[in-house]
Amino acid sequence: MINKWKRGFFLLLGLNGFILILLLSLILVPADDKGKMQQSVPNNNSVSFEVTSNKDDLNRLINQYIKKEAGDSPIDYSVRLEDEVELYGKLPFFSQELDLKLTFEPEALENGDLVLKQKSISVGSLHLPVSYVLKFIKENYKLPKGVDIQPSEKLIYVNMQQLKIKSDVELKANRFDLRKDDIAFTILVPVD
Repeated sequence: MINKWKRGFFLLLGLNGFILILLLSLILVPADDKGKMQQSVPNNNSVSFEVTSNKDDLNRLINQYIKKEAGDSPIDYSVRLEDEVELYGKLPFFSQELDLKLTFEPEALENGDLVLKQKSISVGSLHLPVSYVLKFIKENYKLPKGVDIQPSEKLIYVNMQQLKIKSDVELKANRFDLRKDDIAFTILVPVD
């Protein structure tokens, strides 16, 4: 009878020891997640984040950026986002300054850049050719790097990656629908 109890005791002791060793090995052995993690993260030099915004916040940001980048420009101008992109400025005409307003239809391109197609123009009560006014703006307004005015095409091309942002951060326009107030950008932050 003692042999049964002895055998049961050692069997239970062995089972407990086996379970203890199994638990310790599962706890102490590192998981092999390094390989999986490295495969899931692309081997790029940047990390991307999608950011959504609205017209009011973007108006403040754009005009602050213009003020900083074109602060020493002899001509003041501002941008207002409504249902279109509106550019306001002054146009010197002999001894007077005429109020200038251009409206553009924005379009986000697949490469992340933004095209502003000229929609309407008003210069005081004068009717001037669009290409003339765009050429004047290109030659006389100090525009941020990455903003290219193409008078003959009647558009403004905004190379989002060339816009000067701190820490070499780059921007790409994903959606730019002002009527729906649906504005989204991808921010690319460099990593070493």
